[in-house]
Amino acid sequence: MTRTAIHPAPPEGIAASITCIGAFDGVHRGHQALIGQAVAAGRASGVPVVAWTFDPPPKVFFGRAPLLMSPVEKVARLAELGVDHIILSRFDDAFRAQTAEDFLTLLARLNPVEVRVGDDFRFGARQSGDVALLAQHFTVHLLDPVHCEKGDRISSSRIRQAWSEGDLETCRDLIGWSDYYIHPEYETPF
Repeated sequence: MTRTAIHPAPPEGIAASITCIGAFDGVHRGHQALIGQAVAAGRASGVPVVAWTFDPPPKVFFGRAPLLMSPVEKVARLAELGVDHIILSRFDDAFRAQTAEDFLTLLARLNPVEVRVGDDFRFGARQSGDVALLAQHFTVHLLDPVHCEKGDRISSSRIRQAWSEGDLETCRDLIGWSDYYIHPEYETPF
């Protein structure tokens, strides 16, 4: 079994990588698809896979959503998916103030042969960077939205909505982990 290296910021010295970036709150089935495709591509090409995520997730930091998963649980789930490196960056006032160009400079440390993100990925202060800007600097692969059996797009927002409605079956379906739990600080809806 391979050990996953955990870093607080993009480290120097990675010669090449396939890098996935996202909040990964809940490490739900959409996240699992994104990372699973990256791991398959990494194994096929012999390139290490990096999952870059944030603590807390930006929506949580800005007070727009409650936390679904603790950082410890998130790191454990990402490691279980087979990534070689996890970057867990502290999302704070200093991080949110960095420009899109600053973020691209940090990303370049990973020497990505490709970057995999969701189609709604944004970065940099005031979300000034988007997928188009990212694609000007790196080869970008977008994950097609992943849908549940009911046809709805799987997202952390949908999980939060289902949880607030007391719909644990939908939560279980969207998350996809048989032993999932919602972060204990999340307000129980029932």
